[in-house]
Amino acid sequence: MRALLVVNPQATATTPAGRDVLAHALASDVKLDIVETTYRGHAADAAAQAVLDGYDLVVAHGGDGTVNEVVNGMLRDGVRPGVPMLGVVPGGSANVFAGALGLPRDPVEATYRLLQAIEHGTSRKVGLGHVSSARSGADDQHDRWFTFNAGVGWDADVVAGVEAQRAKGREASPALYVRAAFASYVTQRRHPANLTVHIPDEEPFEGVRLAFVSNTDPWTYLGDKAIRLNPSTSFDGGLGVFALHAMGLPTIARYVTHLLATDGNPKGGNLLRRDDVEFVRVTSRVPVNLQVDGDLLGLCTEVEFTSVPKALTVAV
Repeated sequence: MRALLVVNPQATATTPAGRDVLAHALASDVKLDIVETTYRGHAADAAAQAVLDGYDLVVAHGGDGTVNEVVNGMLRDGVRPGVPMLGVVPGGSANVFAGALGLPRDPVEATYRLLQAIEHGTSRKVGLGHVSSARSGADDQHDRWFTFNAGVGWDADVVAGVEAQRAKGREASPALYVRAAFASYVTQRRHPANLTVHIPDEEPFEGVRLAFVSNTDPWTYLGDKAIRLNPSTSFDGGLGVFALHAMGLPTIARYVTHLLATDGNPKGGNLLRRDDVEFVRVTSRVPVNLQVDGDLLGLCTEVEFTSVPKALTVAV
């Protein structure tokens, strides 16, 4: 088996020692090549080249952003025969995709699980989400795969805030996300609700302030706590939708308290929730931020989310 190990040395929990242990362990079972990323998009370029070069396995060692880049590189030409199997060894702060697959979040334990999967030939097919977005009056259009979640509005603003702080040298942490969430909430309250959510065979839902789309459960983690917006969503079904009409303090406090204190399944009059949908479109009267797997994609006025079943094979 030919394998490519893609390492993001800047990921939160990735260390040279851990990389060496992982590389040594993999090299005992496969013919291994290693790429350390040096620029944004490097992991995607390396994974795309691995497809062309006929590799059997591409292992992503880094955070969810690294996994997302690798997946987008592997599927740059779409879902088709000849795409390698994906392996994941977490090395970031959240590692949502690995957690949703039931993989250990500890890199050493995850390496052992990956070696077992290689030895026994165990894998599973997972569905992915696909995003196509555009901005009115602009020529740029984005197409991107996502593995666990995407969102328009508040969560994307939080990602933008965190990225701005990281550019100043601050490390990503739950506390940083909480501060960014509060700042974004205050900004949101100053502007009218501009989003409309379109779901097939239903009337449009207007006056929406945020729209989250899930490809699996949980939606994310806050430390070790799983945040579960659509508990029935999985890699084997369609997409989950979570959208709020109102973001008053009592409303937000009620949902946040519920999500932190329980295993999810939130309900309420201000909430639009759907599970297992094939397609969702969100439009906005003004440009709004869009995030994909925790990565800021940019501003858009229209975005389409599509469920693609059995898009990728993952070693588990």
